[in-house]
Amino acid sequence: MNTSVVLFTSDLRVHDHPPLRAALAGAEAVVPLFVLDRAIEDIGFAGPNRRAFLADCLTGLDRRLRDRGGRLVVRGGHLVEQVRAVMAETGAVDLHMAAGVSRYAHDRERRLRDALAADGRRLHVHDAVITVLPPGSVTPANSDHFAVFTPYFRRWSGQGPRAVLGAPRTVRVPDHVTSHSLPAREDLTGLSPGLPRGGESEGRARWNAWLRDGIDRYGERHDALADDATSKLSPHLHFGTLSPVELVHRARARSTPGAEDFVRQLCWRDFHHQVLAARPRAATADYRTRGDRWRSPSSAARDIRAWQEGRTGYPIVDAAMRQLLHEGWMHNRGRLLTASFLTKTLYVDWRVGARHFQRLLVDGDLANNQLNWQWMAGTGTDSRPNRVLNPVLQGKRYDPDGAYVRRWVPELREVRGPVVHEPWKLPAEERARHDYPGPLLELAEGLGRFRRARGLD
Repeated sequence: MNTSVVLFTSDLRVHDHPPLRAALAGAEAVVPLFVLDRAIEDIGFAGPNRRAFLADCLTGLDRRLRDRGGRLVVRGGHLVEQVRAVMAETGAVDLHMAAGVSRYAHDRERRLRDALAADGRRLHVHDAVITVLPPGSVTPANSDHFAVFTPYFRRWSGQGPRAVLGAPRTVRVPDHVTSHSLPAREDLTGLSPGLPRGGESEGRARWNAWLRDGIDRYGERHDALADDATSKLSPHLHFGTLSPVELVHRARARSTPGAEDFVRQLCWRDFHHQVLAARPRAATADYRTRGDRWRSPSSAARDIRAWQEGRTGYPIVDAAMRQLLHEGWMHNRGRLLTASFLTKTLYVDWRVGARHFQRLLVDGDLANNQLNWQWMAGTGTDSRPNRVLNPVLQGKRYDPDGAYVRRWVPELREVRGPVVHEPWKLPAEERARHDYPGPLLELAEGLGRFRRARGLD
């Protein structure tokens, strides 16, 4: 039987899946394969929250394939070895997979291509599966990538994404190919208690609900912390249970300002992917160095721990950090506030914050996490690298009556109105009733230290 293999990575769906459709078009049978890659665990990228969400996604993908007469084949170990073994077992000549952008993804493709060529087999890498447009397809005249978002967005908006592919009706998998058991969320410990469920069915249900009830008002509500008015689709985009191409097509079909604002956010995701694809070192090194001499982890240990635990004494920062601990997810405005506070108010290396987020975030995408951290640290693509977000002013602006703070900082639940953002101003007797710390430092102190470190004074 003429058989091809489809290697799933960050594209755990059957809808709008170019590698799967290409494999089915060229063979009588396919092996939908996912490898629990030992290298991902070795580099510390497989945090408990993402492993749990991944388990849900693999279960969902297997179910979708079984609905079409197929199944998911799961193997564990070294990825190249497992792919070669499956192709040898089935006599498959062609392997199809989605293109990635990270240094590891590029290395994975190179190793697969070399190994398969040595076996007389072929690798087919498909673009625009994980992103709307392929990284590198939109470039300025004098560079291999855009370093500024606005001109990228203009060019990106003028490029029509490829057509959306329907899910296949039938997937035929050879009977003799063995599979490991699917991983299960229930077998994992250390999960955030409010971690959402993963899988293509969950993602499509959330997307359809967002189309009905949220997207058209996205522009006016997305920064309101207490409203919970963002799509929360980022975990599904990270694991590929939803296609960004399909999301852009369906959002644009609404022709509303809110939908266009949402498409702009999808473009931000593509923007960061094209930066990382062109500059893989930006995952760990400053994209644009500012000569920072960050406080050492040992000298800043108390402040780092308070930030991680949501005990800085600045309620809006602490609320966001506690949301992260509970849900494995954080509102985007909260991400900006907490990153600014760590890197500029506390003057701690952005990599410390990025590692903490990667441990907990279910949507811990390397491109978006690292480059958004660099944006707020002023070492990335931001044209205003020295901006500092004031957590008190930001709290009053984006959580004006304090509902978000009271939701996540129960010690302040009885404090009514905007004074919840400045609990140190409460009368002494009232302050004593709340088990909540005073500020780690004065904001002016942190700002002064940052300005001196950057040579701005």
